[in-house]
Amino acid sequence: MGTYSYWLAGLGLFFVILERLWPRLPTQPLLRAGWLADLFFIVFNSRFASLLIGYVTVYWIADLDAVFARGWAAPWPAPSQFAVLLLTADFVKWCVHNLMHRVGFLWRFHRLHHGIEEMDLLGDWRFHPAEVIFYSAALYLPSALLGVSGHTALAVGVFDTLIGHFAHANLRWRIGWLKYVINSPEMHLWHHNHPDCGPVNRNLALTLSIWDWLFGTAHVPPQHPARLGVATTDGR
Repeated sequence: MGTYSYWLAGLGLFFVILERLWPRLPTQPLLRAGWLADLFFIVFNSRFASLLIGYVTVYWIADLDAVFARGWAAPWPAPSQFAVLLLTADFVKWCVHNLMHRVGFLWRFHRLHHGIEEMDLLGDWRFHPAEVIFYSAALYLPSALLGVSGHTALAVGVFDTLIGHFAHANLRWRIGWLKYVINSPEMHLWHHNHPDCGPVNRNLALTLSIWDWLFGTAHVPPQHPARLGVATTDGR
């Protein structure tokens, strides 16, 4: 946990600097409205919610390892472990994210994240702690079957955080053909667009955008959405 916390702090500082140098909205302040609440979510969701998941794993479902754990990828070299865990975990998370937008019960939790009206890296961590449980439950089986090393899991976690911060950052960058591979501000802004400004339930990528292009949920027009956020009442 300590090692990841250092990466989280370092990446946060890195993107704060980038947002000052190349902002999409130069007038958006560093401490924009709601920043204190988002700072709370960073601390809680990165540390305390993860500790809760660890407790549940150790004391409630550890016996399942005897049934499901196979460690298929354990003998593989680190680059192969990284690739298979990144692809597998990201696809599972894309599926969970898709369900969060289409199942009313799940949307009630995920709606908190879409309350963002000014996008920056802090928004990457504005999500209900219950989402940690949903994603962790969905990822348990593939993680148990793959059995990659802890170092590889940390590397994938850091890469996911890097892309998540990048996608939410107040940056004016467009990344050309790389938008077909990884998530980015130009895609993720349209994931957060207000329902009055365009289609919803698009660009569901967390890290890899390939799933959106494969399954027809990509939406990347040349302009940015005029407004972010959610409708006052919506039943998605």
